[in-house]
Amino acid sequence: MNLNVKVFSRIKRNIMKNSSHSRSKTCGNIAAVLILILGVSACQSTKSPVTSGLGVESMTNETPPASYLRVDNVKLAQKLTVSDVKHRTINDLLEVNVELSSQYKKSLKLQYHFNWFDKNGFVIEKGKSPWRPLELHGFQSTMLHGVSPSSEVTSFNVYVRSAAK
Repeated sequence: MNLNVKVFSRIKRNIMKNSSHSRSKTCGNIAAVLILILGVSACQSTKSPVTSGLGVESMTNETPPASYLRVDNVKLAQKLTVSDVKHRTINDLLEVNVELSSQYKKSLKLQYHFNWFDKNGFVIEKGKSPWRPLELHGFQSTMLHGVSPSSEVTSFNVYVRSAAK
């Protein structure tokens, strides 16, 4: 911010010193400087959240869920493992527990959310599941619990990502 004030003061002094012919040239320079300053300040934004992470997907047909790990962030995937995936149906809604374990000695600030799918693989209530905060301390395990929003759900995935710092 201080830099902007200094630049504007210098430009103002130059305008006062110069003749009318050079004033139009200076005005063009002022416009160029203003555009440059606005462009640079627009590029300085806050750090966006890290959206890559890892996911666990499970089909919940007649057999126990076959889970596998989807990795989008190699560093995060090296720090976490999915130890167990359990499911059951209560009142026609799918209830799931996913055990997430830290393989890292320090605390991890994370977020997770569930996606729910029907028998044809279509998302049920897309975007309705909020990102939930989660902090895992060194080598800690926790259960991520979810209940489907509809009786049409036959499969799910849970996605975990690093929380923005």
